[in-house]
Amino acid sequence: MIGHLHRTRRLQPVLRTGASLGLLAAVLWWIEPHALVAAFGAPEPAWLALALAIGVLQTALSAWRWRLTAVRLGAPLGFTHALREYYLASFLNQVLPGGVMGDAARAWRHASLPGAARDAAWQAVVIERSSGQLALLLVVVASVLASPALHGMPAQLASAVEGRGMIWAGTLAAAAIAVAILVRRARVVLRGLARATQQALLARDVVVRQSLASLLIVASYVAVWLCCMRMIGIGTPPAQAAALVPWVLLAMAIPLSVAGWGIREGAAALVWQAAGLDAAAGVAASVSYGLVVLLSTLPGALVLQRRKPAAHPAADAAVTCRADGP
Repeated sequence: MIGHLHRTRRLQPVLRTGASLGLLAAVLWWIEPHALVAAFGAPEPAWLALALAIGVLQTALSAWRWRLTAVRLGAPLGFTHALREYYLASFLNQVLPGGVMGDAARAWRHASLPGAARDAAWQAVVIERSSGQLALLLVVVASVLASPALHGMPAQLASAVEGRGMIWAGTLAAAAIAVAILVRRARVVLRGLARATQQALLARDVVVRQSLASLLIVASYVAVWLCCMRMIGIGTPPAQAAALVPWVLLAMAIPLSVAGWGIREGAAALVWQAAGLDAAAGVAASVSYGLVVLLSTLPGALVLQRRKPAAHPAADAAVTCRADGP
């Protein structure tokens, strides 16, 4: 049994890379390569610079949210160290299959620090990431409630999928299997996380800060996407695109591929078509977004290159943190 599990884990990178390539091929087959190429305009550097600047603020705010969560759980963490580790984790999430390997490494390194409780360090990362996904889900629901044009989105998505044959059926089946696996694992994890979640996320003296941080981070994701659209000359109205992007980002939570590649493009094609827009424009924006996000995480590669073994890799964490938050 153990040997089988080890073999399965070794195959996961190959399977997820294959999933990305297969989904990208399916998207290209659907919209045709020439349509995708035609959707790209001459890149405008100013929009790229703005997207990267927003990415810096996004990473800093995410690191602050992680530190807040960790300190609430009694796992000291300095902001400078948190920022370095967040960049490193973001870079690893981009280049390793699954999109969570960097976060797992981030939790493991934090748990190894002097003065950091092991369970609290892992719980801090899980809660920090989960709070972001919850905020994204709430934004999706709010976008549907606030926009009459999106009230029929679920039915429109079903119509867009219909007639695409076994490719999309297989994609949805794989997504359903992944969600089922996650739910099964979550039942065990959530029992241990309930108390930590109440303390670090839902307590009266912290819930407002956590909520605002998560909503601002979601807004920054959408802003980067809009910048990427403008960068390549896609003319989708910003207000309309802003309501659609959270749907695409939510699909990326399914850990079937490398950094969401393939899933994100397929979701963009479906959502854009369901909204009566050009599917190729949605895919072009998605590809641009993926490349810009990868570029924005490159400081993490520098952190990885400069990392040296040390007895106390985050001395600032143990010294500067307070138990009541940042």
